[in-house]
Parts: sequence; structure tokens; C-alpha cells
Amino acid sequence: MVKKVKDVNKKVDLSIKSFLLPKISAEGVVIVAIFFAISFLLLLISNVLGMFAIAISLFAFYFFRDPERFTPEGDDLIIAPADGIVLPIIEAPLPEELKMGNEKFIKISIFMSVFNVHVNRNPVSGKVLKTLYIAGKFFNADLDKASKDNERNLVLVQTENGDKICYVQIAGLVARRIVSYLKKDDEVVKGERFGLIKFGSRLDIYIPKSKYDIKVMAGQTMVSGETILAKLKK
Repeated sequence: MVKKVKDVNKKVDLSIKSFLLPKISAEGVVIVAIFFAISFLLLLISNVLGMFAIAISLFAFYFFRDPERFTPEGDDLIIAPADGIVLPIIEAPLPEELKMGNEKFIKISIFMSVFNVHVNRNPVSGKVLKTLYIAGKFFNADLDKASKDNERNLVLVQTENGDKICYVQIAGLVARRIVSYLKKDDEVVKGERFGLIKFGSRLDIYIPKSKYDIKVMAGQTMVSGETILAKLKK
């Protein structure tokens, strides 16, 4: 169960150490350690191979970075669940696998390149009604068909005001591993980490069409846990 605890007194670490050696996600620790171990072994064989491997290891360390984020206050706000670029915003029903009917929602898709932070954060607070993992293909994540054909993990949350919000982790052309910590009946907190997707991917979020004002546009850069996607209408 995800504890509903919010730290409103996070401290900002502006040290050189935090810049050069940022915190990395738990899922990345073993991978990065293996990369560096292989790199040092290759150094014993060849300086060229060893330095090339170290460069790849440093990129892996950079990829799995997990910086602190400062989530705006407000029960009426929906926050970006992922870093990346907003793709064209469309109207669409919830994923058919959820069997929730054909009601139209606003669908916001965020494309994450390999250079973005890939730790995902809850866009709202509430209770998890359903989670569903679907094995699939690995089309480029910026293609719209990725929402229906690619490997993905669906989360349906009911917010504190009764709205249903769906967010979907989608594997991309390079990504081959979706991680989600959530399960049915978990209580989630807006801005808290709920998973990640390894090596390039996409995240879709479905927002009730008539109840929220959308605050972002296609092409805009998102910051997970901080950028306001939508606000409840008065």
C-alpha cells in the first residue's frame, strides 16, 4: 500500500556533489553497477574498449537519475506524470481493455526520449481502481498506434472528488521493461513516484473532457511531478 504522506518541507540540494552524482532509481542501481563492472574488466583488455564501455556506463547512470520534484499544491490540479514533450492532444475514449464505455476523454500523450528522466509520478491523489499490464509490440513511442499496439501498463485512479483518471505507461522502440509499483486499492499521492519505463517511451493520460481546463499544448516540455496539465473547472 502506498502511504498517503506528503513532505512539504523538502530541501533543495544545490551542492556540486548533487549535480555530478545525482540520486538514481532503485531499478537502475544493479544495471549501472553491472555496466561499470564490465567496463573495468574491458579496461584490462583494451583501453579503447574500456573507455567506450565507461562512456556507456556513464550514460546509463545519467538515464536512471531520479531528481527530487516539488509538486504544486491543490486538489483541483492534475500534474504531469512524466518528463518529455507533449504530442498532439486529442479526444478519445479510455483504453478498450478497461471496458469503461465510449465516453470521450482528453488524451494527453507525453513522449520521453532517452535523455529525459524516466521515473514516473502520480498525476493525482486517490484510490487505484484497476491496473492492467498488456504485452505488446515495440513501435516508436511517438506514433499514435503505440497507444494500442505497444507493451503497456494501465492504471485507473478515482480521485478524491470522484473523477476517474487513467494513465498508461507505454514501452517504445528501445524500451523493453515497464516498472509499476501500483496495485488495486492502493492509495496514491500526487507527485509521488509510481514506476518508470526503461530506455525511451511514452505516457498517456486520460482526463474527463467536461470537468477540466487543459493547461498545456502540443510541443510543450513537461516536468514530471511539477508541470500543471489541467485544472478542475469552477
